[in-house]
Amino acid sequence: MRIVLVGNYPKDRQESMERFARMVESGLNDAGNTTEIWRPTVFFGSFFKATSGGIGKWFGYVDKWMLFPLVLRFKNAFRPKDTQYHICDHSNAFYLKHLPKQRTIITCHDVLAIRGARGHADAYCPASSFGKVMQEWILSNLISAKKIACVSHLTLNQLKELAAGKGKDASNWQVIHNAFNGDFSPVSKADSEALLKDTGLRADEPYILHIGSKLQRKNRKMLLDMVHVLGDKYKGKICYAGNEIEESLRAHAVKLGLQDRLVSVKKPPHATLKALYSGCYAFIFPSFSEGFGWPVIEAQACGAAVVASSIEPMPEVSGGVALHADPHQPQAFATEFLKLSDKATRDAIINQGFVNVKRFSPDIMIKAYLSMYSKN
Repeated sequence: MRIVLVGNYPKDRQESMERFARMVESGLNDAGNTTEIWRPTVFFGSFFKATSGGIGKWFGYVDKWMLFPLVLRFKNAFRPKDTQYHICDHSNAFYLKHLPKQRTIITCHDVLAIRGARGHADAYCPASSFGKVMQEWILSNLISAKKIACVSHLTLNQLKELAAGKGKDASNWQVIHNAFNGDFSPVSKADSEALLKDTGLRADEPYILHIGSKLQRKNRKMLLDMVHVLGDKYKGKICYAGNEIEESLRAHAVKLGLQDRLVSVKKPPHATLKALYSGCYAFIFPSFSEGFGWPVIEAQACGAAVVASSIEPMPEVSGGVALHADPHQPQAFATEFLKLSDKATRDAIINQGFVNVKRFSPDIMIKAYLSMYSKN
């Protein structure tokens, strides 16, 4: 099968979407298909240091919205008529107009920004006036697709709600869970100590871990509030990996007297990330909203005990074998966390996590996409 993956504008530096496109490309090629990735060419955007804001953002839009559609039409004209197309990021759904609709699928990773732009507070994605217009444009193009793969049942259900009453055929919209976009497996204690020696974490002191950005919906403050509730029942470190600790979070730690227990590991390399997951006492993921929640299964694959939000899709992704609590209630998180002090409970959560992550192998995901490409 010949498949063209439509990727993201390189200068936007959307790392997770780039990893997803490369993961799909690799899996499809390994399965014996001919696959390539087409990305918008950085032309006007090349004159600017960044295209995430200011005038550079608008010139990036010219590359993405005006030049690349012309490129898509030209390239498609010379492609074999059995070529399948896959728009890897739903935010690029407008490219569907320039591709054969019957042979194009879109992966929808979430509808958080769309719902946030429509005033749904539970999405935790507020939008500017222009953002609201843009998200409506994305939605109108997205729901015009014949074939959509949503990464979770929550995302599929929310998308169907957004499309309700618009006369759209959703019969070929389905769930295809994300697969791991890298190797995640337990790291030995000795290797973890070596990899973490410069992070401020010690092998003889427990730490709880959060991986993610400082977006409001990630709810990073919950870790501090949970530890405050625990009092003397937990005296270890509180490690934030990914984005640096923001000033408001540090100020809250000072208010609670926890500032000396904070550890920040900015954008750790993959080997260090695995060591962080493998060595933590517990991985805490109290997110208010997600489309999928990769860190949950990454932690499980590395042998971490997971305490996560009870809001979907976290229970869907964890297989229901992690501990779950209301992300608005520090006491509820503390109660679940204390269950880990029982060795039998902790071991069961970790072992069941290893079983759960088998559902997210690249082979399973690729087979599902190949089946979807073949549908009329």
